[in-house]
Amino acid sequence: MSKKLVAYFSASGVTAKVAETLAEAIGADIFEIEPKVPYTEADLNWMNKKARSTIEMSDPASRPEIAVKRDNMKDYDTIFVGFPIWWYVAPTIINTFLESYDLTGKTIIPFATSGGSDIGKTNERLAPSCKGAKLMDGKVFKGNVGHQELAAWVDGLGL
Repeated sequence: MSKKLVAYFSASGVTAKVAETLAEAIGADIFEIEPKVPYTEADLNWMNKKARSTIEMSDPASRPEIAVKRDNMKDYDTIFVGFPIWWYVAPTIINTFLESYDLTGKTIIPFATSGGSDIGKTNERLAPSCKGAKLMDGKVFKGNVGHQELAAWVDGLGL
């Protein structure tokens, strides 16, 4: 049986709730991807072209620093990576996280939260950050998704 990790970045708490529910539903460890410099409300104002999140998402090479790395990443075979959808893709801090480790031989499964967007071009943007890993198709969930739906999704992945 493979060891699973649910790693997530949450700007407002919605993705954190889904990540916690997923980890409980599948018996996985959990890890919060925290930015070295926390996002303020002003940073997250996507309507402001000068907001930090807008600037980062406008530059595909942007790699916001993460506060801490998971020290035992080598112990995990399957890593679920959660995040809110920003501009139809994963926030670039997810690329920072993925690029911080040797992912050779691991399975990466994105999951996201969104009020209305689908997964968009997420995998296309994450693939270069997942060298040596198998990147599976991701899925978007509402913030109130339950244990059963998440467990059924994971079962359907055929891991």
